[in-house]
Amino acid sequence: MTLIQGNFRIVKTAPDGDSIRFYPHNPELWKTLETAVSTNRSGGAQLRLDAIDALETHYRPKMGSIGIQHQPGEFADGAASELLKFLGFQNVTRGSNQLITAAEPEEVPGFILTRFADKYGRAVAFVFKGNSEQEDGSNIFLEKPLLKKSANSHLLAKGLVYPTFYSKLYPDIRKQLIAVTEKARSDKKGLWASDKTNKGFVLEELETIIDKVVILPKLFRRLLDYLAINDGSVALDGFINFLESKKDKVIILPDSHVTGFDFVVKVDGQNIKLTVQPEDLVFIEK
Repeated sequence: MTLIQGNFRIVKTAPDGDSIRFYPHNPELWKTLETAVSTNRSGGAQLRLDAIDALETHYRPKMGSIGIQHQPGEFADGAASELLKFLGFQNVTRGSNQLITAAEPEEVPGFILTRFADKYGRAVAFVFKGNSEQEDGSNIFLEKPLLKKSANSHLLAKGLVYPTFYSKLYPDIRKQLIAVTEKARSDKKGLWASDKTNKGFVLEELETIIDKVVILPKLFRRLLDYLAINDGSVALDGFINFLESKKDKVIILPDSHVTGFDFVVKVDGQNIKLTVQPEDLVFIEK
């Protein structure tokens, strides 16, 4: 993976638990990645923290008029706060729409390990605080001791995010993060004490998934996308067909069964659940 050193800046941005703005010392290093990174005029780019998914603090479906929504704040806001604290920010103040209006200091040093950008132009990365002893731009093997120092692993260990793996993630890294996830779950840390992803829940109203139940963000986003075009109803009769239309492909471990996300979601009336543990799914990039 490519090592890129720089600084994190958060004022006038709205970072959540798995994304943040990063400014490299050498913006030319973005051009060495496999896929293009979208940058601003200062060379800064939005990062997506690899292998994790934090509860949504501000998600807007692309269709419908449901507006910006969120998941339960204890863990959605908790993951965002922990990420900023981990990197070294203090006294963070947020205004409307989660926009940060003040923070101390204004920027903190850090480095990332990355290979590519996602379809939105965000660099998919493992994120670290402080300065690296390795040369900027060098190729680094992400081994267990270094992985443990990443914000990605830290948030998983705290039980503040879900594991969400994509097919470009190296299998050995995935296995190490699965072990971190299983430890956090067995210790009932963070969200795992409240998680309803696999136990299931009854969708009674929109507020069920916004304020009450803690579920895998991928499932939340697809549910909200569906409800946004469901004419004000929360009836789940058409949800599986909707999921099928989204064509989210997954690999189910350990058998490497390739199927659609709809295959691992069970709907029974207004009861809904994921039939596979989140860490046993590998999503295929679109």
